[in-house]
Amino acid sequence: MLSLPDYSKLKIEQMNTTPEKNAGLKRLLRAFRYRNYRLFFAGQGISLIGTWMQNIAMGWLVYRMTNSGFLLGLISFSQSIPSFFLGPFAGVVVDRLHRRNLLIILQLLLMVQAMVLGILVIGNHIGVSSLIILSTFSGMVNAFDAPARQSFVLDLVERKEDLGNAIALNSSMFNGARLIGPSIAGFLIKAIGEGWCFIINGISFLAAVVALVFMHFKQQNPKNTPNHFYEELKEGVKYSVEFTPIRTILIYTSIVSFVAMPYAVLLPIYAKDVIQGGPETLGSLMGAIGVGALAGAFFLASRHNINGTGQIISLGGTIFSVGLLIFSFSQHFYLSLMLLLFCGFGMMTQMTSSNTVLQSISDDDKRGRVISFYTMSFLAFSPFGSLLAGSLAGYIGATKTLFIGAIVCLVNVILFSRILYQLKSKPYPVSVQQILHG
Repeated sequence: MLSLPDYSKLKIEQMNTTPEKNAGLKRLLRAFRYRNYRLFFAGQGISLIGTWMQNIAMGWLVYRMTNSGFLLGLISFSQSIPSFFLGPFAGVVVDRLHRRNLLIILQLLLMVQAMVLGILVIGNHIGVSSLIILSTFSGMVNAFDAPARQSFVLDLVERKEDLGNAIALNSSMFNGARLIGPSIAGFLIKAIGEGWCFIINGISFLAAVVALVFMHFKQQNPKNTPNHFYEELKEGVKYSVEFTPIRTILIYTSIVSFVAMPYAVLLPIYAKDVIQGGPETLGSLMGAIGVGALAGAFFLASRHNINGTGQIISLGGTIFSVGLLIFSFSQHFYLSLMLLLFCGFGMMTQMTSSNTVLQSISDDDKRGRVISFYTMSFLAFSPFGSLLAGSLAGYIGATKTLFIGAIVCLVNVILFSRILYQLKSKPYPVSVQQILHG
């Protein structure tokens, strides 16, 4: 019989704390009171700018070399599919090892991948096969990096009620980088080529490594590993499947990732063929998503507490679905920019809120496994969606493919909202009900 998670650490009075006297900006940035979080934010912020530069350069390079929507989807597939197979195992590793040490190793591996990719492109020794191999390698590393990095956030803040603010600020960092990185990449690709974007990304990982090295923790006790590896994996699967709020969010996120996330993969086709633009056009479109997502992150960070976060998932999903639906009909640059602002806002709020709920209601000793399933839900199902979207775009066009994805995503939001409403009648602790419904 399933035992409900231990919520003794998640005190109701913590979630109901009144705003601090100096509200506003101080409340918005309250996670920065922690030194380790400030280091993490700075290091990851620099690194993520490089990562977004590489993402734009990769998409443009593949489409320039092949002029194939299918191969765009295939490269995205090869980069994300490792999470489908390695995600559950990665969660056990994250729960067993010290996350900081693991993250240092993973950042160095990603740095090597970016540098090799850049050298091959600059030397004109790159081909589709080598792109697939290098993308698969980075996907294998990211299968461990994503759950380690996201579950590491709670280790950086001393008060659990600041978790939602820290996660939202992380999202602002991620999407601020999405705003800056593509814009820089668009101009660099036109001026000196894609290869230097990869080189810059490789160098940027040093900032993340230095930040991790300079962090200080009060105590680092060895992790207890009393069970066999596969027993812990089985325990994590059972825990996530049998606890309905976690299972529902994971299913919802998986569907969104499969049918809606591939819209970013199709943007190179949209920028070049629909709008008749160049790499700077693609950078602007991606930048618009970043602006909207950044606004969503600040919206979440400014909330007093995490009460009602479950309903924010539904709100964000609705905004994203409707924005993507209208975007699929747009053929005008400035209208597309405006619609992508809404898409970015909606996508960011629903995904970050999902992350916050899962970390808040999960047992500490299982958090790595739960977050690994969460990252698996959007990293592992996204490649299948990207592959399908790329194939469909070759037959029916990118705009119709986006339209179909938006419709399915909207239906998914409606079903999720219905299940969320039904959970009100379940005998969960008051703290869980407050997080889900407010």
